Amino acid sequence: MTEYEEAERNMKIIDTHCHPQFPQYDSDRDEVIRRALDSGIGIVCVGTDLATSRQAIKLAERYEGLYASVGLHPNEVTDNFQLTSYEELLKHSKAVAIGEVGLDYHRTTDLEKRKLQRESLEQFIHLAAQCGKPVIIHCRDAHEDMMNILPEYRGVMHSFTGTAEQARRYMRRGYFIGLNGIVTFAKEYEEMVRSIPLDRLLLETDAPYLAPAPYRGKRNEPSYVDIVGRSIATIFGIEPAVVFEATMKNAEHLFNI
Repeated sequence: MTEYEEAERNMKIIDTHCHPQFPQYDSDRDEVIRRALDSGIGIVCVGTDLATSRQAIKLAERYEGLYASVGLHPNEVTDNFQLTSYEELLKHSKAVAIGEVGLDYHRTTDLEKRKLQRESLEQFIHLAAQCGKPVIIHCRDAHEDMMNILPEYRGVMHSFTGTAEQARRYMRRGYFIGLNGIVTFAKEYEEMVRSIPLDRLLLETDAPYLAPAPYRGKRNEPSYVDIVGRSIATIFGIEPAVVFEATMKNAEHLFNI
């Protein structure tokens, strides 16, 4: 059995959205990644611009059980971004998705910048369809426009904090719902969480952000995805192993890993 096959065989959970290439890990990046991988936690390292997407690819080349997604966060969109640069990165064998891409109206109030976000998202969705990759979608305070743009396709609504009805609308179009540490301390989302079937759920951390309780306010890391899964199991009233098994299958199916 190769090192690659061994790493995949040992995976029990996948953190489907984190950023271990970010500078918050410059002092201990290898230790953080190894801590997750050695615990049976796979990692999807998500880019937010061209530089961090390239860094995600480099980490994926270095670590078995770590995969890359390449994308442009909506708050990073400019009027001169080059889609062709992302196309090249997507040719890599460990590039499993496009993202994160999407709409963020919480931080962006300028109407022209919002238009650029929509145009960028449409281009990335078209690219995803061309190359057969799923999309990782960031949506904040923009669900109405998002529903007008998103086609029926394959992807995940990352760090979802919308309503149960909004979740159902996305799921009907083929999208998984990604939940992270927010659900460990924000009780107002429990109704929405319970509305999501296990076969449409993905676990994530969004590390280094959104650390779960009891680490809230501190730097998050991929190994904490275990806490997210256990919190969701408590909300559902089921054993954590059931959540881990279901979400693992979902991640393997969506990202073809």
